[in-house]
Amino acid sequence: MTETLTVPPAAAHTSGREAGGLGEARPLDGRPFPAYDYTRANKLPREMSGYWTKSFDVGGQTRTAKVYISPETPIRSYYTVVAVPDGVDTAEFLQRSSWVDIGDRREEGLFILEPGEAGWGDHQAEAAYVEAAMAFYQSNRYFSIFGLHYLVGYGAGAPALEAWAVAHPLRVISQVYVDSPGLSAEYLNSYAARKFDGDTEGTYTDVLFPEGFDLIRYDETVLPTWFVHPEPRSVSASLSYWKRANDTVDVGSSDRTLGTVFRQRRRSGRWMTSYAGPIAQVAVQKRPISSRNGLSTSQIVDFLTGYTRYENFFAYGNQLFERADYAKLGVRVRTMTVEGFVREYLVHVPRSARRLWRDKAPVVFVWPGNSQTDKVFFDAAQWWKVAEREGCVLVVICEQYSNTSVSVSHRDSIAFFRQLRDVMVREYPVDPTRFYSTGQSAGSQVTQNFAIAFPEYFAAVASTSFTAAPNAAGAVSMDGVQYPASGQMIPNYQIYGYGDLGFLAGGLWDDTQNSLDAWARYHLGANGLELSDVDSLDGERSGWHDRFQTWTWRDRDTAIPVLKLTKNVYRSHNTMPEESPLMWDFLKHYRRVVDRHGNVTRYFSESGFRRPRDSKRL
Repeated sequence: MTETLTVPPAAAHTSGREAGGLGEARPLDGRPFPAYDYTRANKLPREMSGYWTKSFDVGGQTRTAKVYISPETPIRSYYTVVAVPDGVDTAEFLQRSSWVDIGDRREEGLFILEPGEAGWGDHQAEAAYVEAAMAFYQSNRYFSIFGLHYLVGYGAGAPALEAWAVAHPLRVISQVYVDSPGLSAEYLNSYAARKFDGDTEGTYTDVLFPEGFDLIRYDETVLPTWFVHPEPRSVSASLSYWKRANDTVDVGSSDRTLGTVFRQRRRSGRWMTSYAGPIAQVAVQKRPISSRNGLSTSQIVDFLTGYTRYENFFAYGNQLFERADYAKLGVRVRTMTVEGFVREYLVHVPRSARRLWRDKAPVVFVWPGNSQTDKVFFDAAQWWKVAEREGCVLVVICEQYSNTSVSVSHRDSIAFFRQLRDVMVREYPVDPTRFYSTGQSAGSQVTQNFAIAFPEYFAAVASTSFTAAPNAAGAVSMDGVQYPASGQMIPNYQIYGYGDLGFLAGGLWDDTQNSLDAWARYHLGANGLELSDVDSLDGERSGWHDRFQTWTWRDRDTAIPVLKLTKNVYRSHNTMPEESPLMWDFLKHYRRVVDRHGNVTRYFSESGFRRPRDSKRL
């Protein structure tokens, strides 16, 4: 086994380009898809680094877009979509404005929209081009993206990009428009009153809302926005639209960089900030900036990347929140060789760990969902916020290549965990009796399989949107190998959505028997319990708009919770950051001790082991 610390490239890295510039963009048209590059852990294939061009036939005319991929850009990286102004050479613009250097330094990509031969048309004339370019950018086999985007539009290119954001607000994290004339009130009003329903587009189970439920409107989708030197007479409709969407105060405050800032109301009722609180804003800087000024571009990037977002198609699970800063948090990006493959993982030891636990911090092993990398899930699930508050150490696993060279999935999970476990015990001040596992979707499947086949590995598990149960032979499959169910209890908590995977549809008391029922049946049996032993048939309601409906089963002798199920009645498949604290509040009460014969003894502490001598044996 080998382990190394990955080091971000220096800001002056030339990204495989000539020192004097980007050079000629290489065509993606007709290019073979990149081969697997197993020498890199969670990086796009090395051959994809550099400057590319892609052409589109739009109404019989050929239009182009450019792509810049830094040498260390990971699979499913963040990208900034940039609409360049009229009258510039794209390569020269990207270099003089420092967008390329910033991409290198941040290990991120750029997708660049370009005007036609006659310059940018209005947003209506450009709609077909922008849709074609964005469709390619969002789904192709040359590179892969986080799934939600930062937008920056310059000059006459800004309205076309802003119009796309109005039509697809769930897919945009934050946006900046420089020297923009804005959009017309007529266009903005054509989207404002549209509503998001419970349709999951045939992918998952549709969500049925209760009678009288107020659907979210497009103009209620918070989206942080900054206008820099806008056209004062024509931008008013755009400014009013985004202030309404972000539910801002009427009177702005002054900021040296941003100009006048209209912040989200303190008591805002917007769904998309139910977890993070009122963090959205709309800013207007009247002063012009130079697009050739690297400092100005850095200020734009600072505004954009203060935010992240997750869930790009279902409004009631979509959330805006703070993006993690690895440098400030001290997150380490590490690699190790697992079964012959280089694998990446993140370790976050919060400063609160030593203060709260000295040299005995609990550890949460986090398994992302299928196609999600460690970096994607670190932001999406916001476990780092829980870690900062509670002092738990996070180990976030990255998956390995799956069906293409730019996507990942789980493999060698048992071997990976065993190696990670040894690293944590050997190198970090942790408490091995308080190792916990969590995950989403395919990562939940890994966690739940561990709970069945290897319950001694963890003190407790809690995961979202995928259940597991032994097959007819009494086994579960991990990495293609069948492992017998242990039949032993382990404290277990599952959260799923109303609009989740088909095999999770419904509940435990309906007439449909599916994977959810099989999961409950196995774990209830391991605890010597029946379905009827639940605390309340109706479940306990909590959370934003009472979105969480929770059932709990307790040990008959000690009344300690041993199995828990929550249905999020207002989300589809993807997890939400509000669910991570719920899972921690379950996990933190348990520890387990394994003797030299492999016998497991479990303990429960009401205080989460904050108070001495309050633990009880399960």
